[in-house]
Amino acid sequence: MKRIILPVLLAGALAASTGCAHKSGNAAVADIATPDTSTVVHPEWARNAVIYEVNIRQYTPEGTFAAFQNHIPRLRELGVDILWLMPVHPISQVNRKGTLGSYYAVADYKAVNPEFGTLDDFRALVGAVHEAGMKIILDWVPNHTGCDNAWVSEHPERYARNDEGAMFGPYDWTDVYKLDYSKADTREAMIDALSFWLTDAGIDGYRCDVASEVPTSLWDEARPRLQEAAGRPIFMLAESSAPDLLLHAFDMDYNWPMKDLFSEIAATAGQYSFVAPGQESPREFKRRHAADIDSLLEYQCHVYPVGGIMMNMTSNHDLNSWEGTEFRRLGNLAPAFAVLSYTLPGMPLIYTGQETGMDRALEFFEKDSAPVWEPRNEYFDFYRRLNALKHSRAELAAGMKKINYRTYSTGSENLLLFTRTLGDAATIVGMNLGASEETLHTTADDAPNLTGAVDYATGEAVDALPSTLAPGQYFIYTVN
Repeated sequence: MKRIILPVLLAGALAASTGCAHKSGNAAVADIATPDTSTVVHPEWARNAVIYEVNIRQYTPEGTFAAFQNHIPRLRELGVDILWLMPVHPISQVNRKGTLGSYYAVADYKAVNPEFGTLDDFRALVGAVHEAGMKIILDWVPNHTGCDNAWVSEHPERYARNDEGAMFGPYDWTDVYKLDYSKADTREAMIDALSFWLTDAGIDGYRCDVASEVPTSLWDEARPRLQEAAGRPIFMLAESSAPDLLLHAFDMDYNWPMKDLFSEIAATAGQYSFVAPGQESPREFKRRHAADIDSLLEYQCHVYPVGGIMMNMTSNHDLNSWEGTEFRRLGNLAPAFAVLSYTLPGMPLIYTGQETGMDRALEFFEKDSAPVWEPRNEYFDFYRRLNALKHSRAELAAGMKKINYRTYSTGSENLLLFTRTLGDAATIVGMNLGASEETLHTTADDAPNLTGAVDYATGEAVDALPSTLAPGQYFIYTVN
């Protein structure tokens, strides 16, 4: 679903106010200074995982479960762990957008889109994903249904009404009707439908569309019931940037503010080139720099529950179709921002086609041509190496109870230098997010310890930081 525009939660004044995210200083690790701790028990398989969003309709020329299933070995080779499938349900005909409609206008919560295959085909896909050692979660649309969903005629009391007493779609979503969660029956019906796919199809959890548009109390009630129904660890992703959702219900939410900050930094460096339809030039952004990443992390660790996970990204289906590819938004800084999505606290996302370097928007309401999957290219190798890094470094695990991020003075607002540590192990990351070559200035008492450090790109030992960094240049060093 086209997302709601959320404010960028940026508070630069907090950067040096507490020990939450260190800017120099002697202490390398500190307790996260947040008022609450998440009660959600994350599956262990999610700790160092990479999530991959699958657009079934556009993935192959056939656009079916069976055709996509042939790509599972390739995705296993790429090194992804959790497959998130965009909604697989039948799409409503009434008020349909385009020829094929929006995935997010659900006609039946307990059926699959016949364009994709049958329920048995879907079960076979789930089995193949599990056999390959991966997990699979479904995109779920709880806030609204399609305009001809059976509930519209059979249970009209489940829907919200406008001032005229009519069903309505929020925002400009004219192909859906909003549900009313003040009704106990609506809640029970939704939890029942969610339970169905866990028990009948064996999926591993959900990505929940516009999750903050639904009362948090529903999610707090649903999580333990879904966990009990599944009888195994499940994973819940909220399309939201709302800390309260991570307290008792969701493992992870969207790091929309960090995505927005990436775009602002890229625009400041002259790299943002996406022009929205109907516009004559790229949008204007606030001037931001690499140093603002520390400020945002500082803010987030004050307002998010201890142990909650945020999903970092440089693309997803909404960004690709409506806001431009990572190349249009981030320019020559795109690889560096991808590295950040893997090395900052949280879990990284790859969207359909990113691993091929696909630089175009996929159609949203029509059948589109498939991305070119072969041969393996430099983008595939780039993400495969980042996935291996995420898997192999315990200090990069998501959902830690203590902050393990430390940043260092660099002498430039365009340079970022930080470490993620766990015991004696460390990942050291540096990069230039500016528009020109920069000199990296550190001091003896405010620099990463490079004893035993190895360049992740070359495998060679390193004993000094680079003296200069070109625009978009980055490095990753590891210490065991």
